Amino acid sequence: MTEHSIKKNDKATIRAWTIFDWANSVFQLSITSAIFPAYYIAVTSYNESGFIRFFGYDVINTSLYAWAISTSFLIVAFLSPMLSAIADYTGRRKLFMKIFTWIGALGVSGMAFFTGENIEFGIISFVLAGIGYSGSLVFYNSYLPVIASSDIQDRVSARGYALGYMGGVLMLVINLILIINYDAIGFGSSGEAIRLNFVFVALWWLGFSQITFLKLPKYTYTQRKLKNPLKDGYKELRIVWNEFNDIPRLKRFLLSFFFIIMGVLTVMYMAANYGKKELGLDDDILISTILVIQVVGIIGSFGFARLSERYGNIPILMIITFIWILICIGAWFVTDAKGFMILAFFVGLVMGGVQSLCRSTFSRMLPETKDHTSYFSFYDVVEKLATVSGTFIFGFIESITHSMRDSILSLGLFFVIGFFGLVWVSRVYHRVVLE
Repeated sequence: MTEHSIKKNDKATIRAWTIFDWANSVFQLSITSAIFPAYYIAVTSYNESGFIRFFGYDVINTSLYAWAISTSFLIVAFLSPMLSAIADYTGRRKLFMKIFTWIGALGVSGMAFFTGENIEFGIISFVLAGIGYSGSLVFYNSYLPVIASSDIQDRVSARGYALGYMGGVLMLVINLILIINYDAIGFGSSGEAIRLNFVFVALWWLGFSQITFLKLPKYTYTQRKLKNPLKDGYKELRIVWNEFNDIPRLKRFLLSFFFIIMGVLTVMYMAANYGKKELGLDDDILISTILVIQVVGIIGSFGFARLSERYGNIPILMIITFIWILICIGAWFVTDAKGFMILAFFVGLVMGGVQSLCRSTFSRMLPETKDHTSYFSFYDVVEKLATVSGTFIFGFIESITHSMRDSILSLGLFFVIGFFGLVWVSRVYHRVVLE
């Protein structure tokens, strides 16, 4: 067993860590939020009913999209605890980051062959891309308490999300230029340009990730040989679980985090489909709206990080969650592009803030430990199960009511539960963390 010393607050290491957000956020923006949802709706709208054939079954196209997201996150939620325990046991969390990054990039590349006629192949590629994206994040997030001290983790986390928004916007703008000018460039249709963009996203994601991989420590804390991966991984996971049970504030926080992030990520993944299908908005309005969200998200990430340093993480998270409740109520009444863009401004403001603060708040709550990846695997599993639950419920309600408005309104209930969960957390958090 070998110990590896890791220097905290090293500027070069922190910069390389934040670059991973810059690298993988192009998937979040171009694939799950902007270009692919619009493309998917276009190539799967065979008739007015919205039903398509998937492995012999008739399903609503937007419901299938939501359930594809659910599937990818459910698979990662099942795998990540054991893989995280193995990563902590061997010290090789960066290796797992690389593996999932490659899976994600290859999945996105496969989507370049999706034309709408091969719906099964397209959905499988999309699921693989989602597995790669979400699977890499648990190992990435677990580096935060390793490379940064508690007092700067809010700012470092916010910097990562802000860079992610900037990288995502830049890649999206490049893609849009290619799509709009497809005929001048030599493409036969905009669909061909869009499918090439999927390849560009994969190359961007994989290419910039190499900067992170070059600088982050190869091993973290301990490097031990695995005699039996499942047995040793399970042993490591059981140790962390026993420690976790003795920290009430962590359990309370993860419970409230589950409901909050369920609403946040469902909104993020389904907003474009909602605007396209329910409001009938044109693609240029949807893309413009998404760009607004990203730009405002940068401001929100840094702004709420600064506010948390002054007033505390939990009180600021409570304010953000209350704003989300108002957003869900407002979305039910929106009927035109103007209202949609106004809501998008507030979504962008709180989207970056809630994700960044949740990540750093959990990191600051952790005890002194060398098993950061295993601890973050619980955070990751909660996030993935929340995404599975949220997107599944969203698709389920739509399939019953045939209205995405009812699905959006139901998300407000998740935020209400999360808000009161934060009130519960605040009873112990300020005494333990912020004193």
